[in-house]
Amino acid sequence: MADFIQNGLVTTLHDLGSIDGDRLDALLQRATRSAPIGLVLPVTAADMRNKPFADIVDELTGVEYLQRIVVVLDAAEEEEAYRQAKLLVAPLGERAKVIWNNGPRMQALYDSLEEAGLKAGTPGKGQAVWMAIGYLLGEPSLKAFTVHDCDIVDYRREMLARLCLPMCHPSLDFEFCKAYYARVSMRMHGRVMRLLVSPLLRALISSRGYDHFLVYLNSFRYPLSGEFGISSTLARTIRVPGEWGFEIGTLAEVFRNTSIKRVAQVDLCQNYEHKHKSLSLEDPSQGLIKMATDILTTLFRTLASMGMVFHAGDFLTLRSSYLLEARDSIRQYRADALMNGLRFDQHEEERTVEAFAQRIAAAGRRFHDDSSGGDALPNWSQVLSILPEFPDRLRDTVEADAEDLVRRLSTGTYA
Repeated sequence: MADFIQNGLVTTLHDLGSIDGDRLDALLQRATRSAPIGLVLPVTAADMRNKPFADIVDELTGVEYLQRIVVVLDAAEEEEAYRQAKLLVAPLGERAKVIWNNGPRMQALYDSLEEAGLKAGTPGKGQAVWMAIGYLLGEPSLKAFTVHDCDIVDYRREMLARLCLPMCHPSLDFEFCKAYYARVSMRMHGRVMRLLVSPLLRALISSRGYDHFLVYLNSFRYPLSGEFGISSTLARTIRVPGEWGFEIGTLAEVFRNTSIKRVAQVDLCQNYEHKHKSLSLEDPSQGLIKMATDILTTLFRTLASMGMVFHAGDFLTLRSSYLLEARDSIRQYRADALMNGLRFDQHEEERTVEAFAQRIAAAGRRFHDDSSGGDALPNWSQVLSILPEFPDRLRDTVEADAEDLVRRLSTGTYA
């Protein structure tokens, strides 16, 4: 039997293989006449130069239902990277805008936020997506925004269509939609999700008892996916953290600000391939180890903000509970890999679990040193109440960067 069961708090929208891309496009063409939609593409300079980004742009040239596309170029100190990004997205026409997040004009905008007492956050995906949402909120006609990563190796326009449709179809009333997918080549990927987040959530529920937020998180098949859709109304009210806590932090804000009945998750594709990070056991400030620490710290801070109390010894107990759940997960994944003819390195899986278990204590110490955090960006309602002219300044900045580049190229003064 095809997998269409609904077994969690969050509505699951499956891919049963019963609709083709042309029909999805037709549905979206009709739906977006009354509910226009925008797309956010956060990309680093390094990823922008790689083949997947060019392939994504090529696929998007044939997508007519998007009213606005905002590419946020980050980790790009050199103006040459901005020039390359503008050149790459040129086939998308005037509907595509590039925010040079590291450019001097944008940095002046971030300074103005700080001067007004608003946290500008730290550079990273969270900050980039937040700023792009601010840009899109300047277009009142847009009813929803979607976000997806730019390192997807096997990107197809049907992925975007499946993410957009729940946000704009007139018969649906979702305010947030999270993507999920399998990550498989000849082996299983998604180690942080498989071997840390899922068993950790089960360990927390087991040790702390039923908690509505934990059960909500555990209802998502892939809470760490970088793809989601959000209504413009909800986007105005949420605060998001930077770093690798962005995905969990966003889900927490959605939980606080809308009904779970208006939250869905959608199966984007049978298999999803993008770049894989190293475990980085030798350097906790890099790779999956840093990612795990950021996610754990964000989760502990979020649970504390919802009334859950953590004592220093609780993290030792949680570590033991987590190890039991994670080792059970390894047994399950080993069986699944065998049934599907995949390579499975049990020693490497166990080594990864041990490394993640050590980060529980490290994140616990980080949490106790700063239980409230400090990198969450303000919601856009707050920004607009203090700096009502900010969206116009943001749009003017984006246009000024673009016009300055064109002028310098046309006069031969570009270095």
